Amino acid sequence: MSSAGLPQGTVPKLERPGPLRERVHDALLELIATRTLRPGQHLVESELAGRLGVSRQPVREALQRLNTDGWVDLRPAQGAFVHEPTEEEADQLLSVCSLLEAEAARLAAANSGSAGIAALERLCAQGEQAVADDDVDLAAAADAAFRAKVMELAGNVVLAELAGQVDRRVRWYCAPVVGRRGKQSWIEHRELVAAISARDEGRAVEVMRAHAEHTRTTVHERSDRT
Repeated sequence: MSSAGLPQGTVPKLERPGPLRERVHDALLELIATRTLRPGQHLVESELAGRLGVSRQPVREALQRLNTDGWVDLRPAQGAFVHEPTEEEADQLLSVCSLLEAEAARLAAANSGSAGIAALERLCAQGEQAVADDDVDLAAAADAAFRAKVMELAGNVVLAELAGQVDRRVRWYCAPVVGRRGKQSWIEHRELVAAISARDEGRAVEVMRAHAEHTRTTVHERSDRT
């Protein structure tokens, strides 16, 4: 396995003001969640500290916290490694996400006005263009923004908070399959927009559940090939 070895300029040095340990933790979490630091990658404290412009102590503390939260594996006599999600972990997380997003879709269909629907249509257009341009990163960002907008339109603060707790990990788990789902994913998003626009709560739930199941299937297929 390779060491951290980040390309120059990948990570901006952190400014000193503020709670440093939190800033280091958040910076490393973002690098893991975006797969700049890849699953299974060896995390060398001195290299990470150098790139972030801090001492090794806050990096060590951040790695310990990330280990507790399941983002990093600390192995005796070997060091820290980015966690490699298992198929079971992904399946459990996507099951929970499916429940939350289906309810969000139902509420969005009940509550959304023309402005919210127009925003969803714009995000669909952005995602479709990203797929056409073969821009996987932009497609993933548009997908995340679309799901976040549906959650916002649902208008349920507690539901949004719960979804926010799992969203970053869902994006981390599903990042490798975004490109493979491609155009079909946005066809399903368009179907959801149509259901929300028609204020058809049942159809919105059906479409969102089917979308989640297709994503789960793609994750499993990818695991079977690795």
